[in-house]
Amino acid sequence: MPCSRWNSKGDGCPTTRPPIFAAARQANEVLHGDAPALPRPDSPRIITIANQKGGVGKTTSTVNLAAALALGGLGVLVIDMDPQGNASTALGVDHREGTPSSYDLLMWEASVDELMQKSPHAERLFCVPATIDLAGSEIELVGLPQRERRLAEVLLPEDLQSLGIDYVFLDCPPSLGLLTVNAMVAAREVLIPIQCEYYALEGVGQLLRNVELIQQHLNTDLEISTIMLTMYDGRTKLAEQVAGEVRKHFGDTVLRTVIPRSVKVSEAPGYGMTILQYDAGSRGALAYLDAAREINARGGPAGPGDLVSTPTASEVEGVDRPEEN
Repeated sequence: MPCSRWNSKGDGCPTTRPPIFAAARQANEVLHGDAPALPRPDSPRIITIANQKGGVGKTTSTVNLAAALALGGLGVLVIDMDPQGNASTALGVDHREGTPSSYDLLMWEASVDELMQKSPHAERLFCVPATIDLAGSEIELVGLPQRERRLAEVLLPEDLQSLGIDYVFLDCPPSLGLLTVNAMVAAREVLIPIQCEYYALEGVGQLLRNVELIQQHLNTDLEISTIMLTMYDGRTKLAEQVAGEVRKHFGDTVLRTVIPRSVKVSEAPGYGMTILQYDAGSRGALAYLDAAREINARGGPAGPGDLVSTPTASEVEGVDRPEEN
């Protein structure tokens, strides 16, 4: 069973306390800034969160993981690469038209430290917002030099380290265009959220194919480090089947923690909040805190001899879909 409570040891394993106790304690820790400190990674981890299929919890996972890590005392930067700007909204930063944004970063018109805004949700949580200017950027990028490397050239680990940033999350649009390609070239890790619903692996094969191409031609350091199961409904047989199928084909790349389907998680962005601010004691908040700890404990990309084997695009496309119940 996945862990659902955050204990004082920080190992992501269940405590012996009843769930209501864990929820109450968690809410108190978040509200008063007393969350246990997380160990810092040796160097900044740059993680692209991508899935060409919409509605899988991509942006929701981005902002909630970022908030959870920041509440653990780590420096976290979210770069919103989606013209819709949903991550910017959830993090409570200004992204009105004309606001300096990730568009300026891609066009090399401003640096990260000039563009990052502090989120009101945590002391060390920052965001480079997305504005409507980003909508036409893919067309502009086509004619620019190093069009696939625009973000990588301005997102240097040494600069991030000097800013006190431990994690960078790149929230991508639900497509495989130049914005997503730029994010993957700039990152070392890819996190893929997969919803526990019918057609869960729909489109993942094409995403894996693009990752393989980027690994071959643009970024040999890139790896799929994390698969996250989202929208898990334990009352249905279908969710259990999908989770089992994903774990069977992706192995240890899949987080032990699953993110439950939750109305609270869906409501939070409408109030300009993450689930950790909206309802810190909810199942969704507890799950994202556990997931963040698990990601942090993994310690970044593995060495060349320890890479986790992930299926190829053709293998994923050949997976039998679970029967819908």
